[in-house]
Amino acid sequence: MLYLVAIFAAFLVAVFAAFYYTANNFFRIWVSDSIRPEKIELEARSTGLQWFFSFYLVFLVESEQHHRNAILLLDEPGVTLHPLAQKNLFAFFENLAKKNQMLYTTHSPFMVDSDHLERVRSVYIDRTGKTVVSSDLRASERLYGINQSQSIYPAHAALGLTVSDTLLINCEPILVEGESDQLYLSALKSLLISSGKITPLKEIVFVPTGGVKGIKATVGILSGRNDGRPYVIVDGDTPGQKMKTELKGDFYAAEEGKIIDISEFTSIPKGEIEDVFPARKFAALVSKFLPRPEEVEDEFEDVLQDGIPVCDQIEAYVNKHNIQLDKGWKVRLATTIKQEVLRGRGKVIDENNVEFAKVVSLFQRFV
Repeated sequence: MLYLVAIFAAFLVAVFAAFYYTANNFFRIWVSDSIRPEKIELEARSTGLQWFFSFYLVFLVESEQHHRNAILLLDEPGVTLHPLAQKNLFAFFENLAKKNQMLYTTHSPFMVDSDHLERVRSVYIDRTGKTVVSSDLRASERLYGINQSQSIYPAHAALGLTVSDTLLINCEPILVEGESDQLYLSALKSLLISSGKITPLKEIVFVPTGGVKGIKATVGILSGRNDGRPYVIVDGDTPGQKMKTELKGDFYAAEEGKIIDISEFTSIPKGEIEDVFPARKFAALVSKFLPRPEEVEDEFEDVLQDGIPVCDQIEAYVNKHNIQLDKGWKVRLATTIKQEVLRGRGKVIDENNVEFAKVVSLFQRFV
C-alpha cells in the first residue's frame, strides 16, 4: 500500500515532501524537496535532515495527542543541524511550547535565544561536587569564586552573534588585510573627520580579513549587506597585486572601482598602508619603537631610503642588527602610531605634508 503525506517544513530554505511505503512488514521513507525534487531514501540524506524529520514528525503529531500537556526534555537538540537550521528551531519550539513545557540543554550559541535570555539557566558544578542550575548566569563565579565561565559561553556567543548582525547596519564596510591596516586607517579617518576634510554619511568600518588570503571569504560574507560588494584595500606587494587581479576576474568583474590599490596613494611603486604617512616622520617614531643594542650606532631613521616600502626596511634593519621582534610587532607599532595621530600636533601627518592630500583623496572614495 502506498501513502503520500506532504510535510511542509521550514528546514533551511527548502520545502520537503515525504513519501511512505509499507509492504511485507517493511516501512520505507523517501524524501524530496524544492531544491532536489528527485525522491531519495531518508537514510541516504544528511544526519541533520534525518534528525529534523523524525523530530518534526513525532513532536508535531504527538504534541496534539499522547504528548499533549507533557514536559519535553531534550538533550542537545539539533546538534547535527546546520547553524541556520538550529536558529530556525526556535520558531518550531515556540509552537510546541504552547501545549508543552520544554526544557533542553545545549552547548551551541545558535540554540540560545538572545531575545529571551530570561529563559536561560546556567548549569555548573559547585565546590561540593553538586550540579547547580541557576538563573544567575554568573552565579558560579560570584557565589563560589570558581572560574567556570565556560558554562555560559553559549549565552555570551549568542549575544556576540546578535551584535555582529547589527554592527554593519548603515555602515560602509571596507576590507583590509590585517589589524595594523585597520589601526592606521581608523586613526586617519578620525583625523580627517575632526579636521573637516570628510563628512561620511555612513560609518566607515575597516574590517581586517586575517591576511590577503582571507579577503575572498570575507567578501562572500559581507556582500549584499549594503550596496553590492564592499570596498577592498590591497597592498602594492606581490600578494596584494595577485589578489587584486583575482578579484577583478571574479567577484568584482562589474565593480572594479571598489578594489583600491593603496600604492596608488603613496609615492612608492609597491607601497603598503604604512607608506601613506610622511616617511621621515614615520621613521622617527619607528626609531623610538625599536629596541636598539648599544653597539648599533645608527637609528632606523638615519638609514631610511626613499622609494622602498618602510616595512621592508624595518625588517632589513632588525635582521642586520639581530634585533628580535615578536610576531605582533606590526600591530604594536600601528597602535603607537595611531596614538600619535590622534594626539595631533603634526607629529605623524598634517595638512602641510603632500601625503595628506593623497590620504584625503583615498577617503573621498568612501563618502
